[in-house]
Parts: sequence; structure tokens; C-alpha cells
Amino acid sequence: MPIRVQNDLPAKQILEEENIFIMDETRAMNQEIRPLEILILNLMPFKEDTETQLLRALSNTPLQVDCEFLMLSTHISKHTSQSHLNKFYVPFSAVKHRKFDGMIITGAPVENMEFEEINYWPELTEIMEWTKSHVQSTFHICWGAQAGLYYHYGIPKYQRPVKLSGVYRHECLHHRVPLMRSFDDYFYMPHSRNTEVHEEDILKHPELTILAKSPEAGVGIVMRNDGRQIFVQGHPEYDRMTLANEYHRDLGKGMNPAIPVNYFENDDPDSRPILKWRNMANTLYSNWLNYYVYQATPYIIDDIR
Repeated sequence: MPIRVQNDLPAKQILEEENIFIMDETRAMNQEIRPLEILILNLMPFKEDTETQLLRALSNTPLQVDCEFLMLSTHISKHTSQSHLNKFYVPFSAVKHRKFDGMIITGAPVENMEFEEINYWPELTEIMEWTKSHVQSTFHICWGAQAGLYYHYGIPKYQRPVKLSGVYRHECLHHRVPLMRSFDDYFYMPHSRNTEVHEEDILKHPELTILAKSPEAGVGIVMRNDGRQIFVQGHPEYDRMTLANEYHRDLGKGMNPAIPVNYFENDDPDSRPILKWRNMANTLYSNWLNYYVYQATPYIIDDIR
């Protein structure tokens, strides 16, 4: 799929070197089609890495996608330069009058705090409420999924006794749901989190369906039955080295982290990690864009209800 981004976004050069079709603004403006408008609220600390990961994951359908990055006005990023944010991100006030075909809300490194203790929680809840009338389908990742389930359905998160870190096998529970089309019976997905939601809390809501789960990682993928909201507790967008970088960074801080499960060859943290979830990630994001965004959204974007 041609991903449309600003001409000088750093992720553009990285993805072009991977032979991924990235369309710059000039070429996209000359195509007489309506691209899908996707808004990405990037709450991850190392935003440029997440930009590349998400754009890579969105690059595997023939649809043209126009991606726009959103930042919070009530949060100052410590790991991404203000000049990068000013150049490639927009505040909510600049887009709240518009409608979008799809939106992605990422995870954030605040999971050990209660939702209401987070300084940007009021702004985030305003955005999540806005998505119900201004976005055709919203895709929530990791902490973003926990935040969405809590805000929309009152489903709490729970502290885990130890951090969940690694690549875990999940069972696909509903092959006939379009989001899970072409999935194998079992698939792998990375996780990196200290909190979780519980299956029994989700089952209290008949409007939600658990699509995949893991004995070790718990609930993996949840969807509102009409596809307007999707919640993924893992990180399908992670690249090969993301968990390794997290592990070595925590090790350098003296945190004594556990070696990520089912990730390094022979559990050797100096070895090259095994990539076993790329096809799953491509299929998941492609199915979302195809069945719940492209085929569901009206041609006139302002007709989204």
C-alpha cells in the first residue's frame, strides 16, 4: 500500500530502504482518489521508532493511506525533540473539527499509574469520546487498549506480579471474524507490560468479543462487535530489535530485567532475536484497514456517524 507522509519525515527514508512503497505529498496530490485518512496518537516515548513501526505495519494493502500524527497539548515528550513534534505532529485542537476513517492510539509508559493520576488523562478521555462520533474505527495498542477498555466500558487493569516481556503464542478464537481472516490457529505476538485486563471482566460486556488469547499473556485481541473499536494488548507493530533494545536499556539502568520469553536464540541476549510475528502484524493491520476502515467508511468522510 502506498503510505502518504510528509516529504522529510525520517521514517520515510528508512522504509524506502526496506523497499516499502512510501508516497510523498507531491505525488499523492496528483492521484484522483480519496485516500484513507488515518490519525495516529503516538504516546510512546521514542516516537520516531514507533512512527517507522506503524507505517511499516500499515504498508501491506493496495489502499492509499494518508497518515497524520497527533500529539497531546498536556504532555511534554522527554525523548523526542520539540522540533520534530512541531514539524510532524498536530495538536488535537487542529483536527477536532475533522473526521477520520481510522485512528490508532498507541501504548504509553505510564501503566504503573492509575488512569486518573496521569496528567494528560482528561485530554486523552476527550479524544476517546471524540472518536465515537468522528472516527470510523479506532485501533488501541497495549496501554492504549487498557485505557480504551477502561474509559469506554469501565474494565479495570490489574498489576502483574512480574513484567510480561517476550513473544507469546496466542490462539485465534474466531476465524470467521474478518479481523482474523487468514490467521493460523496459533500465532505469535510481542508483549511488554506490567499490567493486564482480565477475561472475566470483558465477558461481562456482550458488545465485546475476545478474538485471541494466550495462556501466558492472557487476553490478546478484543473487538467491539461492530468493529468501531479494536483493542490489542500486545505490540504487533514491534520490529525485530524493539524488545532487545528495551531489555538492554533496562539492564543498563540496573533494573535486572528478565530475558524476554521466546525471543532470543537459546535465551542468549547477545544473539540476534528471531522474528516470528511480522506476517501476523501485516495481516492484522491489513484486515483492519480493509474490513473495518475502507469497506465501512463512507466515501464522503463527513458522513461518518
